[in-house]
Amino acid sequence: MFNGKLFFMDMQNAFQNLNWLAIFVAAVSAFILGGLWYSPLMFVKRWMKETGITEESTKNNNMFKIFGLAFILSLVASFFLAMFIGAKAGAAFGALAGFMAGIGWVFTFMGISYLFEARSLAHFLINALYSVVSMTIMGLIIGVWQ
Repeated sequence: MFNGKLFFMDMQNAFQNLNWLAIFVAAVSAFILGGLWYSPLMFVKRWMKETGITEESTKNNNMFKIFGLAFILSLVASFFLAMFIGAKAGAAFGALAGFMAGIGWVFTFMGISYLFEARSLAHFLINALYSVVSMTIMGLIIGVWQ
């Protein structure tokens, strides 16, 4: 039977035991990895080809809004990953939990969307593997600092 009072006490305890610096640094790590992942050093040319995005088409984008919201979303992902991992994780469990969440949830659901949208395998792999690697690194950081 569901005990609402016990549930909310457990959530409050979990929330209080979070390492907010670890959550912030983990979010920053995903943001930095994204900058590298979608750069000329790695996949930006292929990603642009797959999406049809050109440098010209991005000139009118509000980059402050895009980057700001991207960081906020990374912060939210990091927060929920920290809640999932728990307070006594350690590096190995944190990295494994991040990897498993990335593969088990993000990769699979992105795959479903990409199948129905008839997107290319290359486009899927670029985006989905960024998420898996990001979550693995975030999990490692959170696990080390919890």
